[in-house]
Amino acid sequence: MIAFLRRGLFAVLALSLVLGANVRPIEAQTAYSAQENSRYAAIVIDAATGEVLFARNADSRRYPASLTKMMTLYLTFEALSQGKANVNDVLTISPRAASQPPSKLGLAAGQTITLDNAMRATAVRSANDMALAIGEHIGGSEARFTNMMTQKAAQLGMTQTRYYTANGLPDARQVTSARDQAILARAIMRDFPQYYSYFGLHDWAYNGRNYRNTNGLLPTGRGYDGMKTGYTNASGYNLAASAVRDGRRLITVVLGGRSTASRNAHVAELMDTGFEVERRRAQGERIQVAQTFFEQRGFGVGSAIADAPIAYASVNDDEDGVGAESTAVAYTAAPAPAALPTRVAPAPSERAASQRAAATLPPIGSTPAASATSRAPRNVTASLNGAPANAAVAPSTTPRRSASSATREPARAAPRTPAGRWAVQVGAFREEKVATDWLTEVNRRFRDQFATAERNVQTAGDWYRSRFVGLTETGAKSACEALAARRVTCMVIGPD
Repeated sequence: MIAFLRRGLFAVLALSLVLGANVRPIEAQTAYSAQENSRYAAIVIDAATGEVLFARNADSRRYPASLTKMMTLYLTFEALSQGKANVNDVLTISPRAASQPPSKLGLAAGQTITLDNAMRATAVRSANDMALAIGEHIGGSEARFTNMMTQKAAQLGMTQTRYYTANGLPDARQVTSARDQAILARAIMRDFPQYYSYFGLHDWAYNGRNYRNTNGLLPTGRGYDGMKTGYTNASGYNLAASAVRDGRRLITVVLGGRSTASRNAHVAELMDTGFEVERRRAQGERIQVAQTFFEQRGFGVGSAIADAPIAYASVNDDEDGVGAESTAVAYTAAPAPAALPTRVAPAPSERAASQRAAATLPPIGSTPAASATSRAPRNVTASLNGAPANAAVAPSTTPRRSASSATREPARAAPRTPAGRWAVQVGAFREEKVATDWLTEVNRRFRDQFATAERNVQTAGDWYRSRFVGLTETGAKSACEALAARRVTCMVIGPD
């Protein structure tokens, strides 16, 4: 009976694909599929207005990993601006700070470093020992400092966020959301534009060594100028990024990526789409709901997922492979509220004095703050950038090199020689690039199933069909079954 129902479901999906219906895989970016990756969350906002252009699981609780250091530095910038700290302050490394696991700068207990260099180490190297040393310097102890972090999160409107570590090392109680991280990113650049450049340092030299920023988007030449990466086993690959093009600034946050490369590529695609919305609007096109624009391009498609299971961390490489960071239980994800605000909550500079005095965090599960009605200062972008970042370097299109014929398996010896006349269609799209990218992603994940097939994008009217061709009947059917088992929509197509 189950097999019968399953065949019936495939038949319905196949009919939709053949007719060219607007059917996409559960998530156009498989690496971030909501149904296969319970850690995924994303948001894209306009930094000047706070408008949310795109959101997916943006209010679900996630593990922040080293994005925690954004709040650590926010409080440091605040102390600097209030005269409570100075960049030339000398920090003495405590035994607790020295004992933090990598990534770290590695100073021994009793050694000293200036606050300026500690901030650079935190922003560029994502040094756990330096983040804790800063917390102890500003707050007196990590416990007091993380309480300050939590209170500041509440003041900023970060309704899903609690802090228990100053550096982002795993703690079961320390959670956040993509929306909260966007609120924080926006607050940093608005409230402390004079210090925002710490997040955009491409590298930093210290004691004869040169440290490269973990944010791989900074050197791409597409307007990226800062923010923060993060990774633990439990959180996945996180990235908060900001970019300016044609005088407009966007902030994108992606949580729960599967790898550094796929996370960076996904952030870049979201950012490109957001800037396309801005460009079209500037040219007079009416795009009232940007979310729809994103979904038409394959982002955020699919039903909301149920509560994700508890994820457990273990010692492993931290963000972008610079050390070990995870040591404990991570987080439990929670469902997003039914009604999502369309603007990011304002920073303290936009709030009345009474609102800024908030000092307690709402209980977990409380509804996010209502939509804000105030607007950000008009010069938010100008205060950070002397001129628009117009450089536009196209992303690399260099194909992957195939393995040497001497090391290939017999089945792969002649990939261009069709093994059969059957095909597997994995989607139908309005844009050729989306169809091509989806083929590439499916091929990456199911290499064994499509080892002898060729990728082919076929045009059918206004539609582009993503197909693997040159398969035998048995190969096509078994491949589609493998895809269906992973909730990837597909259909088997026989010879004409």
